Amino acid sequence: MILVTGGAGFIGANFILDWLEASGEPVLNLDALTYAGNLQSLSSLHADPRHVFVKGDIGDRALLERLYAEHRPRAVVHFAAESHVDRSIHGPGDFIRTNIEGTYTLLEATRSHWNGLPADEQAAFRFHHVSTDEVYGSIAEGSWDETRPLEPNSPYSASKAGSDLLARSYFRTHGLNLSITRCSNNYGPYHFPEKVIPLFVTNLIDDKHVPLYGEGDNIRDWLHVDDHTRGIAMVLVNGRAGEIYNIGGGTELRNKELTQLLLDAAGKDWTYVDRVQDRLGHDLRYSVDISKIRAELGYEPLVPFAEGLADVVQWYRDNRAWWEPLKERAAL
Repeated sequence: MILVTGGAGFIGANFILDWLEASGEPVLNLDALTYAGNLQSLSSLHADPRHVFVKGDIGDRALLERLYAEHRPRAVVHFAAESHVDRSIHGPGDFIRTNIEGTYTLLEATRSHWNGLPADEQAAFRFHHVSTDEVYGSIAEGSWDETRPLEPNSPYSASKAGSDLLARSYFRTHGLNLSITRCSNNYGPYHFPEKVIPLFVTNLIDDKHVPLYGEGDNIRDWLHVDDHTRGIAMVLVNGRAGEIYNIGGGTELRNKELTQLLLDAAGKDWTYVDRVQDRLGHDLRYSVDISKIRAELGYEPLVPFAEGLADVVQWYRDNRAWWEPLKERAAL
């Protein structure tokens, strides 16, 4: 069994679905079910004994110790995090508590559990920390490799950088068998509709306008969530302990180019776009170099962006019952 934190969130839920399909190994899913956590994303596993769900917080040390004692997971995949940049600008406290303090508590509980394992189980155990390319800051040209110094520019990315460094320290100081991945912008099904692609798609489906920051010149590398979860699984199984691996999709688009693609998919024009004041500290461009994970583990992004985006648009058309209550509850 593996322990997945934040498994009711966008990437975590997709990881669990893909992991069970590929390996069949049971998953213990710990999620606090805050606003972005949604068990409906895992409704297909409702009666599946391989999926054990526990509602709880990664900051609850007593709960973590109980789960370790009862289930003795052989690995941890740590997704649980506050992740929306705009929310971090207006309310950074939750990001510090979850991303830094929560990660610290999880690491401490994991270390205690790991120290009590026999030597062979210690060697086989893995803690995998899921991070973001935003910890690197912004890059005008070229791509970041894993040696790039961290220069985060938002409270969100700063809190994730802090959690990265904490995780790394537990490998360096305590020898905990640990790895880290940093991904580019994800897209796919079950994506909470505050993020740009699901927000724009669902608004346009409902004949509503979409907000575009500034001139829309900010550039992002887009990664299908299935490619991301596959990359994580590769690192979890065969990645080297103490290492960081970038996972990217290889499709860089300006936000205004992405907007045009979404307008085209919805049969709308630019009259549906409202220019809004740019985000504070808005990073201009993200781009990760995936040479390391490609060379060591054979990773390649497999989902062509045009195909993936078309599938996502259709998924939101077909799954109004999933996203409409979320938008109503969050007043999006």
